[in-house]
Amino acid sequence: MTQYTSLDAFLAARPAAFLAGPSAMIFAEDEVEIASTLRHHLATGFACVVLFAHPSFALDRTLAKQVIRVDYDMAAGATLRDAVNAAARIAPGAWLYYCYNAEYLFFPFCETRSVGEMLAFHTEERRDAMLTYVVDLYAGDLSQAPNAVSLDDCQLDKSGYYALARPDPANHNHPRERQLDFFGGLRWRYEEHVPLDRRRIDRISLFRAQPGVELLRDFTFTQAEYNTYACPWHNNLTAAVCSFRVAKALRRNPGSSHDITSFRWHNSAPFDWSSRQLMDLGLMEPGQWF
Repeated sequence: MTQYTSLDAFLAARPAAFLAGPSAMIFAEDEVEIASTLRHHLATGFACVVLFAHPSFALDRTLAKQVIRVDYDMAAGATLRDAVNAAARIAPGAWLYYCYNAEYLFFPFCETRSVGEMLAFHTEERRDAMLTYVVDLYAGDLSQAPNAVSLDDCQLDKSGYYALARPDPANHNHPRERQLDFFGGLRWRYEEHVPLDRRRIDRISLFRAQPGVELLRDFTFTQAEYNTYACPWHNNLTAAVCSFRVAKALRRNPGSSHDITSFRWHNSAPFDWSSRQLMDLGLMEPGQWF
């Protein structure tokens, strides 16, 4: 197992596989489904998978041999943003991806094509970033899964998603070009428990590291073109990050946990863990990739 005792140690080591990419950075906020998250992204075809986690978080030996582990204590204030930006600075030109534990990347045709193939096509279309929709997942029966996480009894919302024009502070008469704010899922249905600045479900999860381009707190980038959903000429690929993170938080937080006995509603549907279902629901776009 390759393990680093700090972010600084990882950055100083400059692992060759990470610098080459495509690389996935998984940030563990707790111990829920760390193993399944790592296995999913290894199977997706990332050349390097890096786990940022508290040193006390357990990981079986077989899986530990396949990933790089960095001791990183998010409970003590270490942030995803700081680590992503620092890692990007040592890997200019590499494709990078980030997510939290209990989150799973899906892209069109991912069952038969690797993330490397997908990003090669995206690069040919002169794109340096990819819009992803964070699709909330939740257990169908909270009495059986009190933390709202169940891979076997997993639900998602099949409708209730919408987009609004993204305002441009520099030009109040026109919104930002080819940028939208997307909403839906549990953040929309339980918005009274979600701060206003955390209700969006869009995230630029895949990006090509470039000098001077940094991730912001709202999961957009300092380079405006990175935040667009498509190029000016046609629709581009988009992907989805299927995530238990909001369901976990709503069940854990005292202000919301007692108000929620079930996340299911008339627009819930079983998640079949396929890219076809997500495309059929309009939650990701194949663009010109067939």
